[in-house]
Amino acid sequence: MDRLALLFLFFASLLSGGVAFSLTVISSEVETDEPLIRQVVPEAEEEGFLDAENHFTLFKSKFGKTYATEEEHQYRYGVFKANLRRARRHQKLDPSAVHGVTKFSDLTPAEFRRQFLGLKKLRLPADAQKAPILPTNDLPTDFDWRDRGAVTGVKDQGSCGSCWSFSTTGALEGAHFLATGELVSLSEQQFVDCDHECDPAEYGACDSGCNGGLMNTAFEYAIKVGGVQREADYPYTGTDRGPCKFDKSKVVAAVSNFSVVSADEDQMAANLVKNGPLAVAINAVYMQTYMGGVSCPYICAKHQDHGVLLVGYGAAGYSPIRFKNKPYWIIKNSWGENWGENGYYKICRANRNLCGMDAMVSTVAAH
Repeated sequence: MDRLALLFLFFASLLSGGVAFSLTVISSEVETDEPLIRQVVPEAEEEGFLDAENHFTLFKSKFGKTYATEEEHQYRYGVFKANLRRARRHQKLDPSAVHGVTKFSDLTPAEFRRQFLGLKKLRLPADAQKAPILPTNDLPTDFDWRDRGAVTGVKDQGSCGSCWSFSTTGALEGAHFLATGELVSLSEQQFVDCDHECDPAEYGACDSGCNGGLMNTAFEYAIKVGGVQREADYPYTGTDRGPCKFDKSKVVAAVSNFSVVSADEDQMAANLVKNGPLAVAINAVYMQTYMGGVSCPYICAKHQDHGVLLVGYGAAGYSPIRFKNKPYWIIKNSWGENWGENGYYKICRANRNLCGMDAMVSTVAAH
């Protein structure tokens, strides 16, 4: 029996009897898991959205969308309708979250990946340490660094694949707060403009502004140049066409070291509690349509394409019944407050590397 037939049998069992199961998706099979999602939830079986034109009108009004020509308007309307169907597929495979119309609903998946995702598959820097194994028996049931003053407000990367720089600054902002008691918003634009110099033979590639990067290589850059400036002194522009304006005399936060956390969710929680917010990579395929709730998809590719910040965790999610007591992670994103839950994403602690969540986690120390 082939893999697709097995998937249908699993889902038939799940839908008829509420059976929970874990599914591993081999990321090398497809560029993203959207083709697999379409196979599991065929378009012919989807429920249609009524009055797509009215939804599109509300979407344009809510997010201030305008199009230069009637041709462009009709094209985007077609993309919007396709994304309504896509949200329905995601809803069936991720029933504990809410999927629907977001500010990205007029973008194709390829446009969305190109403009808003930017994680490169670079090699791990040689000076990245392996985080020590921490005790986990006395961890709090719930924990959130936002309540402890270590997290700046939600930022917006715009149409620039610089998510890696926001994940980097978020982790360093938290580490700086733990070291000094001061919460300072740090400059993503410094990384976008200046973090390009490396040996491709050593790293596979280099951080490349709006064309992507990696948090660990960004930490290494910060060590080499002596630190990071305030965002107020080096503001974000969302482009990578300007020269590097780094001024070492204005550095306010410096990296002393960074470590790679074990791919174990208890260790992730322990490092989060002890060391502050963590830089995390994730597969963002469900995030384009995510509106709220705890995302816990039945299937999700493991390859990471987006850099985010892990700021906390909760003990119990909510409906449907099988998710009533499901623990979850709290993720700070960089797409503005008008996405997700005021700019945040919740994903369940599934202990199965869900959406690649456990495989690239880093903690940083500041001085």
